Amino acid sequence: MCIGLPMRVLETDGVSAVVEGLGSRRRVSLLLVGDVAVGTPVLVHIETAVRVLTEEEVPLLEGALAAAEAAARGEPWEHLMSDLLERTPELPVHLQNKEALP
Repeated sequence: MCIGLPMRVLETDGVSAVVEGLGSRRRVSLLLVGDVAVGTPVLVHIETAVRVLTEEEVPLLEGALAAAEAAARGEPWEHLMSDLLERTPELPVHLQNKEALP
């Protein structure tokens, strides 16, 4: 299984960037997201920034990763994903069958 990691840009040359997050620092490609400013959060997958993140997304992703680690250790994890557990799931609009809706 491959997991994207939320990381923050520390320095950039426009093509690649040094990023840091979750106790790790590495150089990644920016070819999929373009040049981004220092301090920008990005989602990193296989040494490539695949998407620019909003500030609101960062703690949610960090919580989800911490929940996966806790679950793998057999520890409580629900408190780390309360944003998902306390809502009713909905299909994205493009997947909803408009004709079947009341």
